[in-house]
Amino acid sequence: MDGIPLLIAQLFDHGRLTTGFLQTVMASKYPAVLNPTDEDIQLLLAAQSHLGTKNCDKQMEPYVWKRRADGVHIINIGKTWEKLVLAARIIAAIENPTDVVAISARPYGQRAVLKYAANTGAQAIAGRFTPGNFTNYITRSFKEPRLIIVTDPRVDHQAIREASYVNIPVIALCDTDAPLKFVDVAIPTNNKSRHSIGLIWWLLAREVLRLRGTIPRTPDGWDVMVDMFFYRDPEEVEKEQQEAIAAKAAGAAGLVGDENPTQPMADWDIAPAGVNAGVAAVTAESGLEWSAEAGPGTTDWAAEPAGTTWGAEPAGTTWGNEPTADTTWG
Repeated sequence: MDGIPLLIAQLFDHGRLTTGFLQTVMASKYPAVLNPTDEDIQLLLAAQSHLGTKNCDKQMEPYVWKRRADGVHIINIGKTWEKLVLAARIIAAIENPTDVVAISARPYGQRAVLKYAANTGAQAIAGRFTPGNFTNYITRSFKEPRLIIVTDPRVDHQAIREASYVNIPVIALCDTDAPLKFVDVAIPTNNKSRHSIGLIWWLLAREVLRLRGTIPRTPDGWDVMVDMFFYRDPEEVEKEQQEAIAAKAAGAAGLVGDENPTQPMADWDIAPAGVNAGVAAVTAESGLEWSAEAGPGTTDWAAEPAGTTWGAEPAGTTWGNEPTADTTWG
């Protein structure tokens, strides 16, 4: 029982796991340096990567450990890790990282393939796979990869079929009911759960970087969290953004309210007005005193000049007179 994580020990004590399962999990054909750690096994169990479906394909039977009473098949985690390391060794053997294409048409795997491509330098096709990507060179998105990795052989069947036409090897995340036609390397895992899909892609990316020598083989050698590979519901993301905006607005309102609450407000009517430099210069040259009182008779600006009647007509002008006889209009 040495080296078994606490979670496995608890499951073992409750009778959910047996000694045969643990021996199968911990056994490995690879060197000791490539064996999974206790934390890796714990992550696989926590993400439910070992839970298959009630149906089992004939070619997937070697990867199934047993069948539960409710009909769900249990995947052998030891073989999951062996195939994961084998896939990582194949990917690391390709010199140009961009010759690897990660594909996922399912929403649960789209974020994972994008993160995998960003961390390993591969190309990613998230969403619908356009027919002809690997066979029709006229298309704008034409690619000639040396290897493709798919999330679900059943959903990504178009990519697998086109890869078979042009002799491209295929690595696939396969559940117990997945068809293995044209699949070269099958990684047995639960590809229905968002956490299982994200964890497998994260482990694959980490192992590839370790084999390339990009990161050290230490527990804290890679600072990318597995949460970054998990699918996030758009509604949850929008809700978090709205909560963050509301919290930011509340914080800003609190800052404005707490800023010098006892300081008196300035009286803008009493404060002296500033003197314009141009006006001061003109006043100094002309000798005018603008602050002096105006002379008598000019204080009322609305007053009319004496002797002025605006309504009076000019002298000698009669607007209604007829034109003289010598006037010719035409």
